[in-house]
Amino acid sequence: MVIAAGGFGLCGIPELLIDGVRVAGAKDLTVASNNCGVDDFGLGVLLKTKQIRKMISSYVGENGEFMRQYLSGELELEFNPQGTLAERMRAGGAGIAGFYTKTGVGTVIAEGKDLRTFEGETFVLETGIVADLSIVKAWKADTSGNLLFRKTARNFNPPAATCGKVCVAEVEEIVPVGHLDPDQIHLPGIYVHRLIKGQHEKRIEQRTTRTAA
Repeated sequence: MVIAAGGFGLCGIPELLIDGVRVAGAKDLTVASNNCGVDDFGLGVLLKTKQIRKMISSYVGENGEFMRQYLSGELELEFNPQGTLAERMRAGGAGIAGFYTKTGVGTVIAEGKDLRTFEGETFVLETGIVADLSIVKAWKADTSGNLLFRKTARNFNPPAATCGKVCVAEVEEIVPVGHLDPDQIHLPGIYVHRLIKGQHEKRIEQRTTRTAA
């Protein structure tokens, strides 16, 4: 099963739905996500329980278990440049089978992939991602599934949501239809099949401090 998960670092991650996957016990998962959380939070909990077989990711991040499993051969990893990963999700949601990009040409990213020349420059073919399930985190939703993302949580969530055959969104607040300004909606409800509402921990990956001058 392929799961597309929204969020960036620990910002805007569908923490409740990730835990739901953990509790359900699904195994041999392929997960497309910017990163894999941290050791004890976010997608990191699914690494700990060995439920993920393969990650399609752009950043190993602060997750020591992610690095350990990859280096030991326990976890398959398909590295993607960050913009390419976002575009692969967007393309899958738009019904686009593939696209050519300059990013990754001349590196291991392009090995074994189709290369084409356009106007004298080389591009590599990347395929769209279509997931069996999308899990995303939004700030507000109405009862028709129209979503608003808060600030930087509007990162990988919209493209991840669109590329899933089924999309489940967790939100902080659900309001009646008509309570959201149509011009402010970030993702139309046509893409969203299920909604859950819950309390969120909202961790951050790093905290920096400085002394007063």
